[in-house]
Amino acid sequence: MFIKKSAEVEKVPNRAATGVTSQVLISSEEGPHFAMRQFTIQPGGGMPNHTNKVEHEQYVVRGSARIGIDGQVYQVEAGDVVFIPAGAPHWYDNTGEEPFVFLCLVPNLPDKIEILGGFPE
Repeated sequence: MFIKKSAEVEKVPNRAATGVTSQVLISSEEGPHFAMRQFTIQPGGGMPNHTNKVEHEQYVVRGSARIGIDGQVYQVEAGDVVFIPAGAPHWYDNTGEEPFVFLCLVPNLPDKIEILGGFPE
């Protein structure tokens, strides 16, 4: 058992993205079943289309953005919950005027990220 201040967790730039940082709030070593991460995408920033071998459970904390999931485009905002199945291509595009912040939980299983390209429509 532990309690952390999220503001004290290191923010790491995402090398494959533009204007994106992530924080590992609960690592796979700390949580027995899931890791919890927080992503912040600055206005105009985004993550390219990619796949993961593991599913994603996400909660939008702040802001709004377009998200592409398996060929469908969604507009999401604070308070929305997003589920991305394992293997589904997905991307993020912050078209808003404030940072887009979301929590992302993933199972503690082997993962492989494959970058597929930009932001398809």
